[in-house]
Amino acid sequence: MNVPNIITVSRVVLALATLSLLYLAQDKPLLERDNLLWLAFGLTVIVIWADGLDGYFARKLNQSTKLGAILDIAGDRAVEMAYWIVFAALGWIAVWVPLLYLVRGTFVDAMRNQAGSQGFTAFGAKTMMQSAVGKFLVASNFSRFTYAIVKALAFCLVIAAQISTLKSSWAQPAADITVYLSAAFCLVRGLPVLLESGSLFKIEQPQ
Repeated sequence: MNVPNIITVSRVVLALATLSLLYLAQDKPLLERDNLLWLAFGLTVIVIWADGLDGYFARKLNQSTKLGAILDIAGDRAVEMAYWIVFAALGWIAVWVPLLYLVRGTFVDAMRNQAGSQGFTAFGAKTMMQSAVGKFLVASNFSRFTYAIVKALAFCLVIAAQISTLKSSWAQPAADITVYLSAAFCLVRGLPVLLESGSLFKIEQPQ
């Protein structure tokens, strides 16, 4: 296993360890609970920051592989779903949020898998998106970067909103806003993939 793949797997393990701290904090005295939440907050920042490290080292060390690309996508999905599921299980967000991500991700990834079998990619020059609107919402760097930032803020703020010194301040409304924005982005960026995937299943008529 090369360096980028090790980073990808390590990021997933770190995310799961971080989320376990959220459960561990629940039955602790207030001060210890806050300390664990702050630790989880800091580790979440690292998990988010490490998202781009695998790609960076893959290019830097010339270790880009098909397995690495698959692991990168799977790792991102695992981290994303783990955070949303744990947040919902702890009652910090509504359960429809992870359900939305689960259903959207399942169908979008299925369409992208079909596109990949035909030589298309999710992003880049060979993107499966055909319309200008679809390319902007799904494949543009602006849309992808903005979506990533909103999700990162949501993960951090949901944890911050549980810390006693921040619980009754700006943190909870800010967390709610970023969670709803993230869910909206999830839906808006997923729909074009589903709507434009019909061409992938057209059967050529015999001449």
